[in-house]
Amino acid sequence: MNAPKFRPSVCIDAVFGTLDSAAAIKQVAAAGIQAIEFWGWWDKDLDAIEAARDEHEMQISACCTKFISLVDPATREDYLAGLAESIEAARRLSCPTLISQVGDFRPGANRKAQHDCLVIGLKQAAKLLAGSGVTLVIEPLNELVDHQGYYLVKSDEAFEVIDQVESEDVKVVFDIYHQQISEGQVITNLRNNIDKIGHFHAAGNPGRNELTIGELNYPQIFDAIADTKYEGFVGLEYWPTGDAVNGLREVAGWFGQ
Repeated sequence: MNAPKFRPSVCIDAVFGTLDSAAAIKQVAAAGIQAIEFWGWWDKDLDAIEAARDEHEMQISACCTKFISLVDPATREDYLAGLAESIEAARRLSCPTLISQVGDFRPGANRKAQHDCLVIGLKQAAKLLAGSGVTLVIEPLNELVDHQGYYLVKSDEAFEVIDQVESEDVKVVFDIYHQQISEGQVITNLRNNIDKIGHFHAAGNPGRNELTIGELNYPQIFDAIADTKYEGFVGLEYWPTGDAVNGLREVAGWFGQ
């Protein structure tokens, strides 16, 4: 594949989950990759992360906002309060992207009402994000293997939500692994909606392991992304079956790193 404009980022919670953050960042640097991401910021030593980031000349590409439902109006204010805290954390870390799950489907509640609740909450979130330099990306997840009961499963609804929110500060994290399970057609769907995608995640399927394992042809998928104007990050979020650093080195070569 041709060297793309976008860059790899390693989810240290997934790939190096047994290590503390500073040790994980050192391993990512050893693999020749210059960006990391992680899930919660609130349960980590941010001073240690910043020190390791600076020591290894890394960038933090993304982290998560608080895991509070956006499809339940009763929790909206808690979500927004958590987002405000997360924006401050992201700005401290010079992290451009906050990843947001949207919560589980509420049994007995009308699906359209939950969709509308999600849109309303994100419109309010957009006001907090305005001028912050931080983009919020909502994440569709598969419910067949990993996240039974989750509300937002397919990318088409996620993109519809973004159209309705009408903010450049709110986009989608397109997780190639999840969307392969949920709907397939990953190349067509990402090409047709690239303007609404603010971040990618990648893992092999089945198994959620290395990108070199399974049915997904990642060099071809990355070539398709390279043909667009996307210049953000692809987060490598998987559980390694072999030596983690060697596996990352192999994939880093696909990015010209």
